[in-house]
Amino acid sequence: MPLKLNQDDQTSINLTPMIDIVFLLIIFFMLGTQFSEPSESERNIALNLPKVANGKALTTAPRKRVINVVENGQIMLDQEVVSLQQLENNLAAAKTQYQKLGVVVRGDANSRYEDVAQVIAACRRVDVAVDLPVRVAQLRQY
Repeated sequence: MPLKLNQDDQTSINLTPMIDIVFLLIIFFMLGTQFSEPSESERNIALNLPKVANGKALTTAPRKRVINVVENGQIMLDQEVVSLQQLENNLAAAKTQYQKLGVVVRGDANSRYEDVAQVIAACRRVDVAVDLPVRVAQLRQY
């Protein structure tokens, strides 16, 4: 009985052909795919969107609205000149969307305090939280 003195090499699997096939499939699918925008007919689909009775914003107010009172008595709401009645209307409309609406009232150093007080009173009538600059807030303590 013959004895084997040498151990046979272990067989291994050659992965090179499988890797080649995978690369060829990737190239095939890349070339076969259309990278284009949707056609005009796909973009212009007529949809009847549902109507909501009480549509309110889903998010909180992104930032506080800024009200500036200029020296001559002009009122500016976010860089837009408005009257006192328009200010109340705009804040009331914004309050329906954001319940926790807040405003910052800033008065010019040479403006009349009466104009600033009217703006603050208008904000309070609409039930909007008013933040005042530090100097005015310090005056309220005395």
